Amino acid sequence: MNLRIGHGYDIHRLVAGRPLILGGVTIDHPLGLDGHSDADVLVHAVMDALLGALALGDIGRYFPPEDPRWRGANSLALLEQVGLLVREKGWRVVNVDTVVVAERPRLRPHVAAMAANMATRLGLTPDQVGVKATTNEKLGPEGREEGMSCSAVALLIREPFP
Repeated sequence: MNLRIGHGYDIHRLVAGRPLILGGVTIDHPLGLDGHSDADVLVHAVMDALLGALALGDIGRYFPPEDPRWRGANSLALLEQVGLLVREKGWRVVNVDTVVVAERPRLRPHVAAMAANMATRLGLTPDQVGVKATTNEKLGPEGREEGMSCSAVALLIREPFP
């Protein structure tokens, strides 16, 4: 098989006193995402999709929250490490597609920068990284503004492909 598809998902609580970072972009908002690293749900979901495509586990296996080395870590730097692992295993990322679920703030003005940040770290072009944002229509933890979630899929191709 020369193609692999992976799916990733992440959710984090919104709390006061933390910056809101999505796709490596710091967004002005009174609440930020709670987590051991920078809690970037978008990047975390992408990393899990990449790892899942190769049955390599999840980000907790590589960057465990109980390890102090990862406290406050920049998730884009971790994404770059996952991208290197994918290449070391003989695979190349074809594309990534994501959906961020958040009631507020409006994310549309930031999606191009988010896609560009992740593309750069993965050695891709921005048109290979889809970032979409939606609300949860006031339903669930995202709708009540208790948290934000993200779902991601990634397509990988074996290198070199004949």
